[in-house]
Amino acid sequence: MISRMLDLVQQKVTDSGGKVVKSLGDGLVCQFGEVDAAFRAACEMQSAAAQLEPEAEHDHKLAIKVVFTWGPVVTEGGDVFGDTVNVCSRLEGMANADQVLTTQETVEALSPELRQHCRPLFAVSVRGRSGDVNVSEVLWRPDPDITEAFGKEELAATRRDWILKLSYNGDTVVVEPRGSIKIGRDRTNDMVVNSTKASRVHARIYERGGNFVIADQSSNGTYVAIDGNEREVTLRREETVLGERGYIGLGSPTAGHGDHVLRYRLEGRKP
Repeated sequence: MISRMLDLVQQKVTDSGGKVVKSLGDGLVCQFGEVDAAFRAACEMQSAAAQLEPEAEHDHKLAIKVVFTWGPVVTEGGDVFGDTVNVCSRLEGMANADQVLTTQETVEALSPELRQHCRPLFAVSVRGRSGDVNVSEVLWRPDPDITEAFGKEELAATRRDWILKLSYNGDTVVVEPRGSIKIGRDRTNDMVVNSTKASRVHARIYERGGNFVIADQSSNGTYVAIDGNEREVTLRREETVLGERGYIGLGSPTAGHGDHVLRYRLEGRKP
């Protein structure tokens, strides 16, 4: 199924005038000469993925996430590097299945007719950039149930000045407003969880619109127990807003508070 999916999306890239720079396991890095071509390829890739049905009854239906950015790149040894690529990689870690993300800078480079199919989401910080990057979503399919996104002024008016403190095994990581972290078993994560229940990159936590959101990216799911709530939330490639304080279980429920469980709390940032 993954091979079929990759063949399908590669064909959409080629049909749109792009080229595949390299493969990354179940992902692709592609390059286009025109920003409108990248936009159309992203939409075509998602449309094709949505129509790809499992071959057997017991197979799972697959989904993809697509991110594209527009700007100068450095080409070396058949690969591409630079700030444009770095921003794209940062957004890729934030995208959900069936979603196309880009930057406001990229939206402004699109032709007017294509800009109408984009909506602003939120701002994020990117390593190596002095200012925030404004993230936008491409509405690649007509959907009357699209959630209305707040504008910048509305977000600023409703934003709460909180920080999130995440604790595990004596270590504490602080997530600032507009910040984000990755948690999981791999040493490259911002918070490393030494548990066989955790995936290498298990979940990410980021601030959005004054709230802190946790997004599951794991094989076994993420479990969120908010203090005062009897029901524990189970996430499987989904996301939820974190309450004021509680526990997060990676790969297993939080009951018992084993080596897979983290404690979190929100605190008002000191002036």
